[in-house]
Amino acid sequence: MDALAVLILLLPLISAAVIGIGHVFGMLRGIPDEAFTARIATWAISLSCLLALTLLGADLLGKNVGTFSAGQWLSSDSLSIKINFITTGFNVVLAALFSVLLVIVTRFSINYLHKEAGFYRFFFTLSLFSSAMMLLVLSGNAVGTFVGWEIAGLCSYLLIAFAYDRPVAAINATRVFVTNRIGDAGFILGIGISYLYARSIDWNDLNAVATQLTTPTVTVIALCFSVAAFAKSAQLPFTPWLARAMEGPTPSSAVFYGAIMTHAGVFLVILLQPIFEQAPFAMGLLAAVGLVTAIYSFVVGLTQTDLKSSLCFAISAQLGLMFLECGLGLWQLASWHLCAHAVVRCYQVLTAPSFLHYVHGNPMRTVSRDIAGLRWLYTASIQRFWLDPITDRALVRPIHGLGHDLDYFDDHIVDRVMGTPARAGRAISSLVQLEGKLLSSKTDHDPDEFSRSSGMAGKLFQWTADIFNWFEDRLVLRGIGMDTIDMGRQLGYAANKFEKLILKPRYLVVFVAIVLLLAAGA
Repeated sequence: MDALAVLILLLPLISAAVIGIGHVFGMLRGIPDEAFTARIATWAISLSCLLALTLLGADLLGKNVGTFSAGQWLSSDSLSIKINFITTGFNVVLAALFSVLLVIVTRFSINYLHKEAGFYRFFFTLSLFSSAMMLLVLSGNAVGTFVGWEIAGLCSYLLIAFAYDRPVAAINATRVFVTNRIGDAGFILGIGISYLYARSIDWNDLNAVATQLTTPTVTVIALCFSVAAFAKSAQLPFTPWLARAMEGPTPSSAVFYGAIMTHAGVFLVILLQPIFEQAPFAMGLLAAVGLVTAIYSFVVGLTQTDLKSSLCFAISAQLGLMFLECGLGLWQLASWHLCAHAVVRCYQVLTAPSFLHYVHGNPMRTVSRDIAGLRWLYTASIQRFWLDPITDRALVRPIHGLGHDLDYFDDHIVDRVMGTPARAGRAISSLVQLEGKLLSSKTDHDPDEFSRSSGMAGKLFQWTADIFNWFEDRLVLRGIGMDTIDMGRQLGYAANKFEKLILKPRYLVVFVAIVLLLAAGA
């Protein structure tokens, strides 16, 4: 039964390949092929869901071994990365739950995206995301989990920018993508440090040696994975990306940010429970960040005027509570909270388009008078505590300014010292020069004249480039006509003259003397 883990992630991947290849090569297009595409995506994720439920049932009955290895991926010195999977415990529970939610979202999307221009693109991305999430929750090592983590992030970018012709969608997708790369850097660093000190990147092995690692080492590992979890689950200071991500279609918002992907950070922390339990500082950080995020999201959510924004801050608040529970050591509660929250948020986001129809005529509940009287808090809340402008000033502008300064330094300092041999650039475009000569086009420089440059190094490269350019011009470009023959004849005459010269007695004696001196010295 453990081998079912491979099929669980392969079936959606095959569906994505069929839809993607069919759409790229024009075999799937227009409204008539929508039914075929929908059937492929639905059957693939439905079969994957059935296998995931079977694997979960086998685990509950105690039939699973707990791990399954499908072979070796790569090996380098002592580093060995296997294609292995965890087939027991919380991993299997999440695989079954997520697959059920993916079936619901896939079925919902068929009618929701009917006649949309990006119908095939959406189902390709959704199928690829389904495979990535199954890999993320079932992989038995950090590299496999990271591969699923990255593919899911790429699918998120593609669906936020689903309406890529709209500038807001493209900008939001880019901001979300860049923000999540910060968490990915923490994930990669955590993998490297884990291998350096634990000599393994398998989750089970890493958790097993947690008690043998020193407190500073295990704390650094936990902090690296905490950064990855905070970014993926939209915890402070990364929370604003979740509101930007709601730019995508409703089904993608449901599956990515309501039901599945935002829970990946909490899942990672629960997966590394033994590591975090050996790092009190990291546990405290989880609790603090989770609590602050929950309070921030609650306050900001009170002043949101559109449904999706209200939902996204409600989601980040609940995710903050999950991190708080993990930080307090309430691991079982956090696990149940994750599963229940995924189901509820999936339903809420999917019903968001029809929500206004359902609540028509229901009065809004007013906030408490104590909160309503705090105008400064209202202003800060409606501005979302200015997190985006603060981020721009703290990170974006300094990096942009640094890039501008480095560009100025390169143009005005490095180029003036090293020089820029213009002839080398022209020598590369020999075919263009030849075409210009054949078309009797005029050049803007004299080929026998050194191009201007500056700096000693620049002059050196300039002279070298000019020599090569001369040979190229004489032997290649002009050689197409009679120049090569004439030059060969002239070289032959020069060689004959040189031979006659060195065969004269006086030069021959000098030549023999030099050879003898060299032989004596040797």
